[in-house]
Amino acid sequence: MDPSTQKALIDFLLRLGDDRLILGHRLSEWCGHGPVLEEDIALTNIALDLIGQASAFLHLAGEIEGHRRSEDELAYFREATQFRNAQLVEQPNGDFAFTIARQFFFDAYNSLLLGEVQKSPHRQLAGIAAKGLAEATYHFRHSRDWMIRLGDGTDESRRRTQAAVNDLWRFTGELVTFDGTEQQLAENGIIPSLDQLRMHWLDRVSEGIRSATLSLPANGATMVSGSRRGNHSEHLGHLLAEMQIVARSYPDAQW
Repeated sequence: MDPSTQKALIDFLLRLGDDRLILGHRLSEWCGHGPVLEEDIALTNIALDLIGQASAFLHLAGEIEGHRRSEDELAYFREATQFRNAQLVEQPNGDFAFTIARQFFFDAYNSLLLGEVQKSPHRQLAGIAAKGLAEATYHFRHSRDWMIRLGDGTDESRRRTQAAVNDLWRFTGELVTFDGTEQQLAENGIIPSLDQLRMHWLDRVSEGIRSATLSLPANGATMVSGSRRGNHSEHLGHLLAEMQIVARSYPDAQW
């Protein structure tokens, strides 16, 4: 693999790992605060799934990089501008409807993306994606079902869920906007082309929104903030301060 393609693969793996690490941390904040016991456990388990996927992707990134950094070093000793997650996943939890809408948008994307990445001829990358796909398929079914329950539920649950969709929609375009990193990997046969993923994601999201008797924002406007290059909202810095404090306080500790 030439150095340029290797760099693109590391960047792609950081994007995959960081999305899941940050969203997993956000969901972990619900532990002990879920609206019902079953959902408290479900959100915690989804958080663990995502953090497990993140660990695998970040480990592979460090391995391809030449074992210069472990998955723990990548998680706990990078600054906010070095993270490559989409801004959607770093947004604070808000109420339960907001968390579910955020999860629904991500899950629709995640299950489609992993379905493509599992076709990669890169055996380790494909293996991580295939294992994650089984989890992501359940995650999407879970968040879609909750979107329908909330959107087609009481007036209050519908109002809150529609407000969450309206607020979060601007962050979603970043999930399915692919740049030179993915294009270079596709051209070199490392991953399949992702050109059709945006259309499939929009079809899947639109169907779920209709089933929930909700609507997408009329103007359809989304933004691409540059988060894949390190531009983030102020929320990521606060999240990392909490997530990284123990590791940074005791950097030489053996766990």
